[in-house]
Amino acid sequence: MLTCKEFLQELSDFLDESVDGELRTRLEAHISECPNCFVILDTTKRTIQVYQGIDPKPIPQEVHTRLMRAVEKKIAAGGNGQTGTTA
Repeated sequence: MLTCKEFLQELSDFLDESVDGELRTRLEAHISECPNCFVILDTTKRTIQVYQGIDPKPIPQEVHTRLMRAVEKKIAAGGNGQTGTTA
């Protein structure tokens, strides 16, 4: 059986229905036995359904500027976008 981490790594492709049949079967088996991953899948599906019909809205310029500064600061500090330590 897949681990939760493996399931989460494949979630996007699973939702896009772009995984092969064998992997899809393994993913479905995992969510049938793992209530946490079932909730994640169900919540993600529902979120996608809610946002599919909504037009994108621009963010305020001030928020955009702060976001870009934070990204630039993270990049300058050598941040790779991951949290925690690497093994």
